[in-house]
Amino acid sequence: MFKFIVAVALFGLVAANHLDKNAQVRSFQNDVQGDGSYHYSYDISNGISGQQSGNGDRATGHSSHISPEGQTIQLRYTADEFGFHPEGDHLPTPPPIPDYILRSLEYIRTHQAPEGRSLSSSSFSSPRKPQQPSRQAFLAPFLG
Repeated sequence: MFKFIVAVALFGLVAANHLDKNAQVRSFQNDVQGDGSYHYSYDISNGISGQQSGNGDRATGHSSHISPEGQTIQLRYTADEFGFHPEGDHLPTPPPIPDYILRSLEYIRTHQAPEGRSLSSSSFSSPRKPQQPSRQAFLAPFLG
């Protein structure tokens, strides 16, 4: 977890390297409890700030910095047994689901298979396997 904290802090510093090499730390707080829970926060004069709290199972926090274009980038995140979950307006999002897919999903939802039947055991039969010719049929042209 310590490596993660250092990585986030270094990322913020590298991202803002173009802003002010003489930036001053306005505040820094680091509190670690005996049970493994912790909280840290920092604020730097060039617009970089961050905060994180957590324990051995879960961490939540946020960080912000100024992009080279002058835009404030804010990242909120949670890290738990299911992974790292970032949120931010600058992160890419998936395209919207097409209308025809939404209509298809709604149709499937409202037209469920009758009781006791599933779509996998429907009345449609699988195609039959082709019959293998007998050995005699195969040898017939050679036998005379």
